[in-house]
Amino acid sequence: MNPRIATLMVHTSPLDQPGAGDAGGMNIYVLESAQRMAAMGVSVDIFTRRHDASLADVVEVSDGVRVRHLNIGACDLKKEELPSMIPNLASAFSSVLETEKYDVLHSHYWISGKVAMPAAKRFGIPLAHTMHTMARVKNMNLAEGEMPEPMIRVQGETQVVAAANALIANTDAEAASLVSLYEACPDNVSVVSPGVDLYTFTPGTGRKIARDVVGLPQDAHVLAFVGRIQPHKGPEVLIRAVAEMLSHSPHLRPKLITVIMGGASGSGVGEVERLKDLTSWLGINDVVRFIDPVPRAELPQWYRAADLVCVPSYSESFGLVALEAQACGTPVVATAVGGLRTAVADGISGVLVDGHDPRAWSSVLARLLQEPQRRVLLSMRAIEHASHFGWDATARGTLDIYDRIIATTASMRKIIG
Repeated sequence: MNPRIATLMVHTSPLDQPGAGDAGGMNIYVLESAQRMAAMGVSVDIFTRRHDASLADVVEVSDGVRVRHLNIGACDLKKEELPSMIPNLASAFSSVLETEKYDVLHSHYWISGKVAMPAAKRFGIPLAHTMHTMARVKNMNLAEGEMPEPMIRVQGETQVVAAANALIANTDAEAASLVSLYEACPDNVSVVSPGVDLYTFTPGTGRKIARDVVGLPQDAHVLAFVGRIQPHKGPEVLIRAVAEMLSHSPHLRPKLITVIMGGASGSGVGEVERLKDLTSWLGINDVVRFIDPVPRAELPQWYRAADLVCVPSYSESFGLVALEAQACGTPVVATAVGGLRTAVADGISGVLVDGHDPRAWSSVLARLLQEPQRRVLLSMRAIEHASHFGWDATARGTLDIYDRIIATTASMRKIIG
């Protein structure tokens, strides 16, 4: 019998546009891995909070994958407001399990873990949990002026770690943080790398056609940032690095284009305007373009059109943008933090930069822009590096963990009763 999986991601929906609001890499991760598991014969229901009254109770995304909405009042809440809704969400989810059977609950992000915990205990269903980001890690790597994550999140994450039958980390570094910062039992922690859609994110027809499609000049030097516009993702680092670079390499200016693609995230509704003001103050309006998020089908052309994709995050559990860009043949310059150390092969598929000093970033970017042959080598190796991170491998690794906790739970039931 093929297992049924209840996946929970209550603070954002897999139907949302990644790159804006609270939708990002986790949305892609959940949907892609669910679809690959479904192709292997597993049924996956993804539970999320209804935030729009017009949405159907159940939305079939593809064969074997459905999005199911928990009805606790359809209103647009910020992620920071959701902890107060956890009891209602948990009650709504438990009500579903009174009439439907699932073999595994898999929660994503701490709020979903808190929603899943009571149901897992009440119905005796094994619980797998993926953190994606952790408050204690994030608070050790804050951007300037960024608010630390609240204690309610730290406490919630600690409770989820203690309750979960399996903790799925994206990298060895994240697994180590779970053990050292949250006292997770090492035997409960497994590493399963996220993937990239190697059918969509490909080198395609190359840079020339990509630039024609997205409307960028053929002879431009193009830097790109793709992601949610929030301090933690570091777009300001790139903007300041560009200003610094033009101060010491002014000859780059006539052909330089810096694309900042993304939407405001969470409580930072004014962040895009703040960065536009900063760009004006630095006097680089002529080389920076702010672009709204595009549908995923169009995103590969933007990656292909760029000479370099920049990921200046302060922490990342993995960094899917880095993988997507490399799969399209574009080298990545990223901060040497967290999962980016795995997603980018330093000196091979891209370059890792220690810290967030705009001067250090400008030095790396200027050197790469002026070394086209090196970028060609990095591009070839980027494609090869990304090829090792397909979503099929992510799905298989996750299913192995499900099998293990299903078998362990069954054995415990026999012993107890």
